[in-house]
Amino acid sequence: MGKSAAIIGAGPAGLAAGRELALAGVDVTLLERDAIVGGLSRTVEHNGYRFDVGGHRFFTKIDEVGEIWDDLMGDDFLTRRRLSRIFYRGQLLDYPLSVSSTLRTLGIWESLLSIGSYLWARVRRVPEDSFEGWVTNRFGRRLYEHFFRTYTEKVWGMPCTELSADWAAQRIKSLSLWRALRDAILRRGDKEATSLLRQFKYPRLGPGMLYRRYAEQIEQAGGTIQLNSPVTQLRLDGRRVTRVVAEGPTGPLDVEAEEYINSMPLADLPLRVRPEPPEDVLEAARGLRHRSFLTAALIVDEPDPFPDQWIYVHEPDVRLGRVQNYRNWSPAMVPDEDRCCIGVEYFAWTSDSIWSEPDEAIIDLAGRELGKLGLIDPASVMDGRVVRMEHAYPVYDPGYDRRVRTIRAWLAEVENLQTVGRSGLHRYNNMDHSVLTGMYAARNVLGDSHDVWSVNTEEQYLEKRSQPE
Repeated sequence: MGKSAAIIGAGPAGLAAGRELALAGVDVTLLERDAIVGGLSRTVEHNGYRFDVGGHRFFTKIDEVGEIWDDLMGDDFLTRRRLSRIFYRGQLLDYPLSVSSTLRTLGIWESLLSIGSYLWARVRRVPEDSFEGWVTNRFGRRLYEHFFRTYTEKVWGMPCTELSADWAAQRIKSLSLWRALRDAILRRGDKEATSLLRQFKYPRLGPGMLYRRYAEQIEQAGGTIQLNSPVTQLRLDGRRVTRVVAEGPTGPLDVEAEEYINSMPLADLPLRVRPEPPEDVLEAARGLRHRSFLTAALIVDEPDPFPDQWIYVHEPDVRLGRVQNYRNWSPAMVPDEDRCCIGVEYFAWTSDSIWSEPDEAIIDLAGRELGKLGLIDPASVMDGRVVRMEHAYPVYDPGYDRRVRTIRAWLAEVENLQTVGRSGLHRYNNMDHSVLTGMYAARNVLGDSHDVWSVNTEEQYLEKRSQPE
């Protein structure tokens, strides 16, 4: 074919783009800043124990994405029965919430008050200029306080009044938990709950197994993947990118191509361009923020302390936000039947003290907080590993949409540069949506005309059709 393309980042979107192009005969080079592929969907190994950074279920309504995943994984794609719960007021509630667990936790009187609060919110609406207002109008003030506020503020590190209503409009409608909560309180839940996703697929050795196979196909088709090679510059000549410069493990890398696809954070992209974009674009980029998180994977001398794949922790007196039991994602993740690997997740700004604390201190904190919740005995923690992930969650704070529009308008003037993925679009995409953006960008290189920015703009992303019950 004679075409060439350079792709910044080897996460789901970058790998999806690279696979499409390499299989079509394009000379493709991927530049990845980390030592492994997969981005946020990587799998980390520590002394034979594997753990998923973030927890990733594989489900999709996008048939072509699902077919590629099935083809790449074959018999290594496990079908798992989902079990996840919410830790609230010292109890584990069903997820999605059931009438019985909600009544047991809130009590009949508080449940009735929550119903009244919901009904009041239907007739006395508040301004929808924040996450808090959006949720309150649809679920009532009391349900918002019980089941939305604490966890959301843990994730985002800001009051819900400072989080854009766009976040709620995009994500809560697509999370059946919240609809099930309301329906459970109003005793409408049984029929609706049966439509919720009860099964999902999962690679036998974690998400990294799938994305390594993407990488293998790219390389087998003649593509190149340069790891440990963060991009430092994109050189612009008029309206076209002419080369990217990366800092490789043995020195600078200079990659020239006809087409460029970016999946580094949208906040970083304009800052890497030379000559610099206009000041309003740079200002918009500097104003975009990301929430980071870290995972403390604990090797615990217990076989299986709880049956869930993951638990959302709404307790305000512990800092951890989510807990994972990796054996229940896939037994092959844990090599010792008498021990388990528990992931404890903390959401943070990189300026927070926890971000720079020694790994040993974080492992100790994670063990103590799990003990405080009664999930494990802290004395049973034998070993651990901490993984920090920057730029994990694009922040929907006031003005973020204006900043994105400014950068997007500038990008529209660059003829051979596309941006894809969660970070590259500054949009909290599901994994399959990120993959699709990469596929669309690749097909644009091949002559199609897809609007990458239109992916995942539908009002709802329901799970009910994604896998058989």
